Formats: sequence, C-alpha cells, structure tokens
Amino acid sequence: MPAFQNPTFQERQQAAARARSAALAQYKSRPPVDETVMAERAARRIAREEAEAAKRAKAIQAREAAARVKEEAAEAKREQDRLAVAAAEARVKAERDAEVQARAEAKARKREERALWTEEDRKAARDARYAARKARQGRR
Repeated sequence: MPAFQNPTFQERQQAAARARSAALAQYKSRPPVDETVMAERAARRIAREEAEAAKRAKAIQAREAAARVKEEAAEAKREQDRLAVAAAEARVKAERDAEVQARAEAKARKREERALWTEEDRKAARDARYAARKARQGRR
C-alpha cells in the first residue's frame, strides 16, 4: 500500500475546480422547470393552507362554543344556588316568625289564664316558685 502524500496547493485548487465544474454540469443537465407544474404545486399548497386555516377556525369556534356552554351552565348553577339560598332563608324566616307567633300566643294564653286565677291559685304558684328556688340553692 502506497504511503499517503499530502496534496500540494495547486492539486487542491484543481480538485476544487473539478468539483465546481461537475456540480455546474449537474445543475445545467436538470430538465427545465415547467410553469404549469409549478402553478399546480402552488395551487395545491394554497388549497392545503386554506384547509388548515378553516380547520383551525372551526376548532376555535368549537372551543368558544364549549366555553359559552360551560359558562351558561355555571351561570345556571349559580342562579340555582341563589334560589336555593333564598328559599332556605325564607324557610328559616318563616320558622322564626312561627316561633315568635307561638310564643306570643302562649304568653297571651298565660296572661288570660292568670287573669282568671283566684287568690289561692296565685299563692300556690308563688309557693311553687319559692320551693323551686330553694331546691336549686340546695343543690349547690
């Protein structure tokens, strides 16, 4: 096997010139570009880009519609919650009013009953209160 010899500067220049001329010959040997083929390719590219743009626009519209539906559902839930809270508050208020009314009626009945009490009934009630107070004091 022969030993490797470093090429000289002139040899490297000649090799580069041969490579350039071979590349130029290969470039020149290509068939000419057909304008109809180029126009067809451009039309296909434009059609593909338009289809992709339409697909993106459709996807955006679908996302926006889904977001609208989701927001409407959330708003309906908030409204339903507001109505439920209002109903609960009304129920509590009605219960409170009924309780106040019942207490007032009981107080009025008690007042009417006391008006009918005799002196002995008043003394018995007073003695009962006194005995209850003494019983409470005795527990301490």
